[in-house]
Amino acid sequence: MNSQTAEREALKTPAPPPDDENAENGRSYFQKNPRARIALIVVLLALAVAAFIAWRYLSVRETTDDAQIDGHITPISARVNGTVVSVDFQDNQYVQAGQVLAQLDPKDFEVALERARADLAEAEAAAQGAQTNVPVVNISTSGQLDMAQAALAAAQKDVDAARARVREAEANYTKISKDLERMQMLVQKDEVSRQQYDAAVAGEASARAAVDSAHANVASAESRVQQAQAALQTARTAPQQVAMTKSRFSSAQANVLLKKAAVQQAELNLQYATVRAPANGIVSKRSVEVGQVVGAGQPLVALVNLDDVYVTANFKETQLKNMAVGQEAQIKVDAYDRELRGHVESFGGATGARFSLLPPENATGNYVKVVQRIPVKIVFEKGEDSEHKLRPGMSVEPTVMTK
Repeated sequence: MNSQTAEREALKTPAPPPDDENAENGRSYFQKNPRARIALIVVLLALAVAAFIAWRYLSVRETTDDAQIDGHITPISARVNGTVVSVDFQDNQYVQAGQVLAQLDPKDFEVALERARADLAEAEAAAQGAQTNVPVVNISTSGQLDMAQAALAAAQKDVDAARARVREAEANYTKISKDLERMQMLVQKDEVSRQQYDAAVAGEASARAAVDSAHANVASAESRVQQAQAALQTARTAPQQVAMTKSRFSSAQANVLLKKAAVQQAELNLQYATVRAPANGIVSKRSVEVGQVVGAGQPLVALVNLDDVYVTANFKETQLKNMAVGQEAQIKVDAYDRELRGHVESFGGATGARFSLLPPENATGNYVKVVQRIPVKIVFEKGEDSEHKLRPGMSVEPTVMTK
């Protein structure tokens, strides 16, 4: 039994291969297939080149998904108080610059304008009268000065004449009084008649009265000199009177300018009664109705200027190493699944955390370093949004080409 079993096992065991077959089995797959080895080398080289290209491609691009469209949203408000008589727009309507949005009741402003124009006409008339008075006062005051000087000279001459008459009257009185004394001696001796003596007494009294009259004339002439001197002092104020007249004219001119400013303000208020769009854009958030009484500065609607939209991209601070103003950017808009061209215009003055309502306070023992984000403003190239499809708040993914 053992020999038979051994024979059967021997029949089952295959004979050892020859030496050529053993050598062939000992070679690897790539040794057996040299084309596969070449193909593998080519694939590895292709992968290396692709990896290098991908690295070069990604190393000069910085991308973030923390970005959105921004724009200028202008609250449009009334500049004067008034009652709304018409509203000429609907929510989300596209309007042109200068288009009428609302109209306030203009009647009060028209009345105020007419009153301001009347005040201006009155002020101009007053200024014209004041201007006419300037040469008149100048000429009249100059003549008054000459007349006052001449009157003073005449009054002084009258004083001299009156004093001369005083001396003459006193000389006559002295002669007559001495004749009277001699006449008294003669009348006592009856050498002259009583009639002659009485005539001498009357002549002495008349001479005394003439002296008194001469003194009175001197006093009167001196008073006239004082009056002439006062008139001359008054006339010498001619430059001041002219200056006062000119100052009144200047004041009238200033009043004219003031009234003109009032007219211009009234005209502006009348214009402000018509509320117009300051720029092209879409009006939204309407808060005005016909019949509503609005005040100056009260918001009526918000205007979104679609001609000046841009991207605010919050890049990590570690992404700003090679970023600079003027670099090209590709902006992918999520809403339209398209890419637009742009460029970096500016960098924010501080991180977004610093502009938040409650900036983080790191002066504690619980400080944890967090990568901050810097807002970067990216503007679109001209003509990229010619259809005005972009809206502030839309999500975008900008990619900046740093090299």
